[in-house]
Amino acid sequence: MGKSFSVKVIEKVVVGAEEPWNDRWLPFTNLDVVLPTFDAASFFCYNKPSHGSSFPTMLNTLKASLSQALTLFYPLAGDIQWNAAAGENQIHCNNQGVDFTHAVADVQLKELDFYNPDESIEGKLVPKKLRGVLAVQVTELKCGGMVIGCMFEHKTADGYSANMFISAWADMARAKTPSMLPSFSRSVLKPRSPPTYSCSSVFEHIVATLEPSLMPDNDENQNDDDQLINRVYYMEGEQINKIQLLASENGSKRSKFEAFISFLWKAIGMSMEELGNEKERYCNVAIPVDGRRRLSEGDGEEKQKLMASHFGNVVTLPFGGKGSQELVEMPLSNVATEVHELLHTVTGKDHFVDLIDWVEERRSHLLIPRAFVNKDMTVIVSSGQRFQFMNEMDFGWGKVAFGSCHIPPTRKDCYVMTLPGPITNNQDWVVYMHLPIKHINYIEAHASHVFKPVNADYLNI
Repeated sequence: MGKSFSVKVIEKVVVGAEEPWNDRWLPFTNLDVVLPTFDAASFFCYNKPSHGSSFPTMLNTLKASLSQALTLFYPLAGDIQWNAAAGENQIHCNNQGVDFTHAVADVQLKELDFYNPDESIEGKLVPKKLRGVLAVQVTELKCGGMVIGCMFEHKTADGYSANMFISAWADMARAKTPSMLPSFSRSVLKPRSPPTYSCSSVFEHIVATLEPSLMPDNDENQNDDDQLINRVYYMEGEQINKIQLLASENGSKRSKFEAFISFLWKAIGMSMEELGNEKERYCNVAIPVDGRRRLSEGDGEEKQKLMASHFGNVVTLPFGGKGSQELVEMPLSNVATEVHELLHTVTGKDHFVDLIDWVEERRSHLLIPRAFVNKDMTVIVSSGQRFQFMNEMDFGWGKVAFGSCHIPPTRKDCYVMTLPGPITNNQDWVVYMHLPIKHINYIEAHASHVFKPVNADYLNI
């Protein structure tokens, strides 16, 4: 669908905070430590600016404003290191800076194959993070447009936090005060003394103590169909509404996201049944749930502001499983009920407060969400609908033409994320998938009316 192209690195520099600070250590909260160390990327594509700014001018603006933003978001200029005094890994806020790459690509924005980011994005338009917790790449395109790619260490920042940082960076590039300033206070997620929680089994189902026996097998002899690939689709608003109606047929209205999860879960179950692998007949779905709003419930406006500005991870990752045959036989509305009940168990304030306390008693152990080490097929489905970056990521030369997350090939977890559609049709969704090729092939063969490859024409680029 897209054009093959080459990318040439022009310059690699280190950008540090504009205003240095005293060297310090920032501990992880109990909601940070339950996540493994892995990378996640975001990229944003821009058309050639209409006001005629030259690329060197824009590049200098990005560097200068990044330096300013790192003064506020100082942990992103640091590194994760062992703090001997604390006896644990922490973020060493030492202003070692962020690797910043300037590159040039021999391609126009409209020629990029967004549907297949393994060819157009991976290794070309998002940087590899070789050190620290953040790397940035700015790529000049032949048409005068650009792509800004950011690779984050997820243990330091969830999607909400990454979105907060990039929005602030864009504000500062336009000489504006960021709409939200970050908070690194650990008191808002402090455990109770003594730790108190209602039921240990709930959290043991969500979080595991990392042991060698739990680690996923790296099967060098796995089939080509098991290889994870990346694809990006769009879902028309009409199709989303139809799926929501089907998911609500039992009389209980389900949200669009609940309906989407149900549809995808059922589709993967059907794929597993069609493939007929006796060893793979159980499918799990895991759903990241943000706790910022929930943790501030009933505690007043000040607590709401503190939680909204908290930089770090404030998520829980419940997951549930069904046999593939059962998923095939269940009506979509019944699958949606399972999804709703799964989310209902973790969406209250008590769940997050209890999880913080439960982790406190196990903080000395290596913890990991069970979704990452479960032996059965598990797909993590995340909602990025609240990240309205189409409007917020304006660095001074126009709105985002297209943006998405990106999972590097080193990650072996299955991941799907829904994102806001383009401004031209904000009822649609963009859907990013990081799944085995066998399930991608099934979805494309049986649900092509729902998942349509993203292309430049649809994006009006």
